[in-house]
Amino acid sequence: QVELVESGGGLVQPGGSLRLSCAASGSIFSANVMGWYRQAPGKERELVASFSSGGRIRYGDSVKGRFTISRDSANNTVYLQMNGLKPEDTAVYYCNIKLGLLYSSSYWGQGTQVTVSS
Repeated sequence: QVELVESGGGLVQPGGSLRLSCAASGSIFSANVMGWYRQAPGKERELVASFSSGGRIRYGDSVKGRFTISRDSANNTVYLQMNGLKPEDTAVYYCNIKLGLLYSSSYWGQGTQVTVSS
């Protein structure tokens, strides 16, 4: 079993910054992908960014150049630095970890609200 604990959401003005953190605990295999997804009201959940244990990083098109993902593999923690926030970034942000054969096991955090508004 894997548990993900997120922190760092909140209310920020347009153009501001926030940093999200997610710590994973439990049966964490060394090969895994940790990442962030988000879901806005009435929309599907979408990839924000992911970082594999092998060093591969992916970003969603809408956040490229503004968000930066990083990870501390020794502590199974992933971070999301969000700069230049826009109202359309408002969503619940979920931490995710994929592991196991073909990364077929997927676990989610409880979600943290990010609201960008003046």
